[in-house]
Amino acid sequence: MDTVKLTIDNKEVVVSKGTTVHEAAKQVGIHIPKLCYMNLELLGLENKPAGCRICVVEQEGRRNLAPSCSTTCTEGMVIKTNTPRVLNARKTVLELLLSDHPKDCLICPKSGRCELQDLAVQLGIREIHSVENAEMSTYRKDHSPSIIRDMDKCVMCRRCEMICNNVQTVGALSAVNRGFMSVVAPAFEQDLKDSPCTFCGQCVAVCPTGALTEVDQVQKVIRALTDKTKTVVVQTAPAVRVALGEEFGMAPGTIVTGKMVAALRGMGFKYVFDTDFAADLTIMEEGTELLDRIGRYLKGDKEVKLPILTSCCPAWVNFFEHNYPDMLDVPSTARSPQQMFGSIAKTYLADKLGIKREDMIVVSVMPCLAKKYECQRDEFKVDGNPDVDYAISTRELAHLIREANIDFKTLPDQDFDKPMGESTGAAVIFGTTGGVIEAATRTAYEVFTGNKLPRIDFQELRGLEGIRTATVDFNGTKINIGIAHKLGNARKLLDGIRSGLYNLHAIEIMACPGGCIGGGGQPLHHGKSDVIQARFDAIYREDAAKPIRKSHENPDIIKLYEEFLGKPLSEKSHHLLHTHYFDKKNK
Repeated sequence: MDTVKLTIDNKEVVVSKGTTVHEAAKQVGIHIPKLCYMNLELLGLENKPAGCRICVVEQEGRRNLAPSCSTTCTEGMVIKTNTPRVLNARKTVLELLLSDHPKDCLICPKSGRCELQDLAVQLGIREIHSVENAEMSTYRKDHSPSIIRDMDKCVMCRRCEMICNNVQTVGALSAVNRGFMSVVAPAFEQDLKDSPCTFCGQCVAVCPTGALTEVDQVQKVIRALTDKTKTVVVQTAPAVRVALGEEFGMAPGTIVTGKMVAALRGMGFKYVFDTDFAADLTIMEEGTELLDRIGRYLKGDKEVKLPILTSCCPAWVNFFEHNYPDMLDVPSTARSPQQMFGSIAKTYLADKLGIKREDMIVVSVMPCLAKKYECQRDEFKVDGNPDVDYAISTRELAHLIREANIDFKTLPDQDFDKPMGESTGAAVIFGTTGGVIEAATRTAYEVFTGNKLPRIDFQELRGLEGIRTATVDFNGTKINIGIAHKLGNARKLLDGIRSGLYNLHAIEIMACPGGCIGGGGQPLHHGKSDVIQARFDAIYREDAAKPIRKSHENPDIIKLYEEFLGKPLSEKSHHLLHTHYFDKKNK
């Protein structure tokens, strides 16, 4: 028998074998409060350590209360979710958690979207019965370039540990200590910046409290906007436009490009540009590098490094610097679109505007928390002045819009400024897994063969499977492509290359689930696959609606090379648009 029948609060329920009581109750509209439990549909994972005991229920025939998140349904089981015993146990557990929790809710970064706060309201907690003369556990705050760790607020749900170790395989976080002093922290209680952390921000996206939050740069951006001596420009990443609307009650996948531009311009940004412009520029450099390597390989050059790896994702870059230092000469040397934009803005654009580099402030709006870390890397600075000054997340932009008292949903659509606002459909698809390599393929095919593409859409490169491979025929030359999203899959793919399992010419890797659309700085989706799918579909709708869909046909990119860069991989473009990597294995 593949199903079992049980009773929950006098309702008969039929569920598949292996279903937990918590999920069975949800199917018939019975809400059981939870804290540590999280069902990450997109990842096919459930975090159910049964550690918090908020989700306990009464099971007929069982002496103690059962955690519904880890109790499997059995035939004939009788469950009660709302008895006085259950309600008292939940309140007692929550009061104990709150007794060792800071009371700074008014100024906590997670205030308003804190699951612990919501539980206190739901369970009617109006006072906390503290143990007399007991001291609260305290820890030092940990500030990294991207993430703030406040372990005083850790409730040991272990969601962050699960996502870091089981999904990303980074291994930066693990449980330490016991009792009230137990928390999840980096190994040997290091700071995050000294750990293998890649700053992908997936831990922040699943944390139910203020224990893990992004480094908030909203106030720095506001101060820059009020400085009349500075020209403040902003760039927006492709994944932001298909998720920002969720923060204002719009359906996932709603494309809000024009409203986003209007909001940014209304807040005082002098120029509003599109990171997609720099994505097209990335394709010109990375695609040329790909063709150069493949061309040398086909001519018998035994020294050429293949497969070439895309380098747009800073969390992925950090990951391979820590885990694959022997392969640092394999990734493309092309900078990410964020950093290419900053470099061009503070040279080409600054010169056009007649302003000094140091008088321009470049702000990025990114779906990714690792972008905060990336723009602080020393190799992306000139005499200490960064190419990109501040990177704020999609959530931070939403906060900034609300703080500015802008009615986002009623804004009229506006266009990006020129000359760095023109982009193609190829640039838009950078926002999702498979998009970078498809964009590169559109250009690389035409440059390599000298022929027009017989088709624009490469469906074989699309999808949400964790690891995908495909072969694209370049007019008789077979190009083998690999794609992975989530760092655990990246590890499997690279280990497979080392073992000879894969024979590939080019690989795209993105750190986050679904790529940038599932970034650590996006509106919280809690692993819901329908949300990610809606954003994914919206990216390709935006691509299909673009009049130009190949990077090398972007007229502003053509003009940039004619006026300033010369040609892809020229000495000037290499200096401004490329980078190098570092061995961080033992750091």
